Amino acid sequence: MVLVIVFGVALLVAVLLSGLAARSVLSTSLLFLVGGALVSDGFLGLIHITPDSDIVRVTADLALFAVLFTDGMHVSFPALRRSWRNPARALGLGMPLAFLGVALLTHFLVGLDWTTSFLVGAVLAPTDPVFASAIVGREEVPARLRQLLNIESGVNDGLALPFVLVFIAAAAPAGHAEDVGLASIAGELLLGLLFGVTLPLLVHWLVRFRLLGAEPALQPLLPLAVGVTLYAACHLTHANPYLAAFSAGAVIAARAPQAKDAFEPLGGALAELAKFAALLVFGALLTPHLFGDLSIGGYAVAVLCIVLIRPASLLLSLLGTDFNRKEKVTAAWFGPKGFASVVYGLLVLQAGIPQGEEAFTLIAVTIAFSIVAHSSTDVPIARIFDVEELVGLPDDDRKPRQRPQEHDGTGSGDHDDRSRAK
Repeated sequence: MVLVIVFGVALLVAVLLSGLAARSVLSTSLLFLVGGALVSDGFLGLIHITPDSDIVRVTADLALFAVLFTDGMHVSFPALRRSWRNPARALGLGMPLAFLGVALLTHFLVGLDWTTSFLVGAVLAPTDPVFASAIVGREEVPARLRQLLNIESGVNDGLALPFVLVFIAAAAPAGHAEDVGLASIAGELLLGLLFGVTLPLLVHWLVRFRLLGAEPALQPLLPLAVGVTLYAACHLTHANPYLAAFSAGAVIAARAPQAKDAFEPLGGALAELAKFAALLVFGALLTPHLFGDLSIGGYAVAVLCIVLIRPASLLLSLLGTDFNRKEKVTAAWFGPKGFASVVYGLLVLQAGIPQGEEAFTLIAVTIAFSIVAHSSTDVPIARIFDVEELVGLPDDDRKPRQRPQEHDGTGSGDHDDRSRAK
């Protein structure tokens, strides 16, 4: 119950400060992270959470699923068919380069063995849709840039998972490796994709019957029912829930746009609540003891992963594209690590591999640094593109550049609510 009270107080503070956060470097995400750290055993001692606690795994898993489900609804298949090459470059070239770069730094600066170093690289290579949404949700950012970051962050979690599982199995002591084969991993991914496509299509087909259909007041609950059922089905069958969530959201947007529009306000609010809860719980793990366990080399890896590896890998993957310099730099910088890496990091810790605790500490500190760096820079980055659109001025007012007015808390577009609650 103490955790519930802490969450309620943190939520109240975040809502009261959300207007200020929408026009400054203050981040509501950072408030929950710091709040969780303050009430943990390392400081006030109000809540007691350890990395092996079920609440850590469940909240991170739910947050990632919820955000992938709602982010999938923002995928436009016609637009994707027209411009699939840029996301393919980021996923096919940028992500492997980031994976390799993190692995090399981990091995040479931290001293982990090659297998565990590649495991850390696989965990930290994907970007996170939870924090990428802070920039993707701002309408003043060019659409093609938002599409690139949205698709990249939504898909790369599922792409990284097979490598995480394979390296966990390879790093386990002889005779203790889990039965993780390529066939079973591929089966989990394909089953997740199958569930994510067929379940919303089945529900859409049922709604077309004359005797069936949702009352307008209850229509927002239809996609929610799909999401809850899908989440449970994936965990019961070991299907990949993240690929299922993203694909289901995309199918709903393509086949049932009215249901998508009705669900969007509710879905955005639920995704925010899941994100804030997971941030609070993850923050409780960030004790002084955890930061003290990381070596100087580990801190160097955490910083270089954010300021060098991600930017360099994506800039290389975007060479020869029609993105201008401003768009390339923004895409390169905004590669946050978040709940996907938290979930995978917990898998590493719970696997009992020889250097699992050292690997998890490095992963957790890198995620914490990324949350601080990326959740506090989305507003300044957005203002680089179009100050007038950020403050809601009409096109006729675009004469001489004026000092931007303060955001009044209103806005338009599908992402506005989520972009304000960073």
